[in-house]
Amino acid sequence: MKLRYTAAWVGCTAAAMLAVSACGGERVTDTAKKAADAVDQTDTIMAALARATDRTEQVGSAEVRMSTDLGTGTPIAMNGTYSWGDGLAYDVQMDTEASQMQTLQDDPTLRALFVDGAYYYDVDPQPSGPLAGKEWMRIDGSAVFGEAGSKALSNSNSSPSASMKALKYAHDVENLGTETVNGKRTTHYRAVLDQADLGAYEDALGAGNLMGSVTGGVDEIAMDVWVGDRDLPVRLVQEMGAMKVTIDFEKFGGTTEVKAPPAAQTGDLTEAVKEQAGATR
Repeated sequence: MKLRYTAAWVGCTAAAMLAVSACGGERVTDTAKKAADAVDQTDTIMAALARATDRTEQVGSAEVRMSTDLGTGTPIAMNGTYSWGDGLAYDVQMDTEASQMQTLQDDPTLRALFVDGAYYYDVDPQPSGPLAGKEWMRIDGSAVFGEAGSKALSNSNSSPSASMKALKYAHDVENLGTETVNGKRTTHYRAVLDQADLGAYEDALGAGNLMGSVTGGVDEIAMDVWVGDRDLPVRLVQEMGAMKVTIDFEKFGGTTEVKAPPAAQTGDLTEAVKEQAGATR
């Protein structure tokens, strides 16, 4: 379903713990020392990521620049506001053609909202059907991710804060050192979430097969996060098979509240999308 992927990053997370393994042929004391050093490094990394998680959760919103590459060679650009202080919401501008929405919108960019568990797309009024004379198209999240997945999304479980929280479910994490990103000095961390980790995270969210719905059932998700001097992420990159999502955080906090469009200006395609999904299974 094409519309499912216009905001594909929302259910995607990755996270971390450094796996410790001993190399054969070494003395036991050397192996034990390396294992202890690895544990110390893991503790340091996890403490830094915990601070970043807490700070991200506290600020509650951010202005972002995003790019979602589905492996087609035509990334979808999305720029705007994400809010997670009181349930997940966003208000972004996206590339109309890249998101394959040009049949419903003549402008090169398309405004998209997620609020109160539903997606809204600013479209051109259509001559007939559910969008006749309507300026907005609505699709409930349950049509995309199912009831459990939609509830998990609406409860901020797909926010940048939730992505950071998922770090404790990963099996591998490393510190890649200091880098400058968008003019800011950052520490670059990399983490991997495999199938077992994904299952544990989904169970914790109560989200069913949310990851499978978004990623198409990949075996693992890799995440790179660059954390700045205020213990806030500067950039977040998630890779899921052929899909790659990049988020640059421009500003944290103080964003405008995201509100749903007026009902009188909105055409609801939720049932049509559910029927289409059922027909293709």
